[in-house]
Amino acid sequence: MQSRTLLTSGSYPEHSRCEQETFRLSEPPEVEFLRTRNHLPNPARALLLAAFLLVLAVLASGQNGAPASSCADCPVWNKPQQPFRIYGNTYYVGPRGLTSILLTSKAGHILIDSALPESVPQVVANIRSLGFRVEDVKLIVNSHVHFDHGGGIAELQRLSGAKVAASPWSVEVLTKSGVGKGDPQFGSISPVALVPRADTLRDGQTLRVGDIKLTAHFTPGHTPGGTSWTWKSCENGRCLNLVYSDSMTPVSADGFRFSDSREYPAAVQDFEKSFAFLRSAPCDILLTSHPDASGLWSRSEGRQRGVRPDPLISPNACKELAERAAEQLRRRLESEKGR
Repeated sequence: MQSRTLLTSGSYPEHSRCEQETFRLSEPPEVEFLRTRNHLPNPARALLLAAFLLVLAVLASGQNGAPASSCADCPVWNKPQQPFRIYGNTYYVGPRGLTSILLTSKAGHILIDSALPESVPQVVANIRSLGFRVEDVKLIVNSHVHFDHGGGIAELQRLSGAKVAASPWSVEVLTKSGVGKGDPQFGSISPVALVPRADTLRDGQTLRVGDIKLTAHFTPGHTPGGTSWTWKSCENGRCLNLVYSDSMTPVSADGFRFSDSREYPAAVQDFEKSFAFLRSAPCDILLTSHPDASGLWSRSEGRQRGVRPDPLISPNACKELAERAAEQLRRRLESEKGR
């Protein structure tokens, strides 16, 4: 299971006159947000809150710190992870095994992926421990609608008041069915909690919150609605291209065949389209919906040891992921022959 609308820090149900805000998400293909309040953190307060909130998150997710489990692998995926800055205004705020990314600006924030339903207390605590507020998230977007990446979207939307935006297929799942019939894992995965409303994106559409410009790239295959994301983050005058890649693995329920599926006949062609995106995208830092898929922990540990150049910066990482994923698909198609 690689398995309302803009998430940033500081979305309120009601606003005073000096805090009024405007959004545009349909025409033109950009979300624009204007707000006078500064949503950057107080560093001293953030340091005091960090450890306390992480403990609260673990306790809130289950009695005696043992989270209620959505699946056999979920307790491992949901292990607590201290949040950290990846680069510039980009932060990791998910649990250890499932990525959730916070992009910040003075005008509000964007959240990419929510992890599991039981991950929500941890994601909220991680955002707060960095000195930001979940109420300031203006937009929530998603890689693909499986419960391990989109399971917490409905609750995070409720807590933040943010907008939600997704690909057309994913909007149908998020707002109507909870699980999509064309999904290769249909019948073997739990549905996600529904959101009241989600805006429908176009391939290549750029969303804006404050000075954040986040572009959607449809990368189907793992699901028909898979979406990867690109943006730039700057640090000390140096701006880098970041890619958040959707899952690229040909995982399915028993009986599903990628080679000739009636429910998803374009599955192989969709994967090839997604691999082509990874091969061509400007990519200084690669992030993936499952952090292990991009070697995030080994790279971040190298950074902590002072390895130079920064191991998180790897311009070939997207191309390497594309080649690994293409080989996985080749092996899967080979295994389907004669079955």
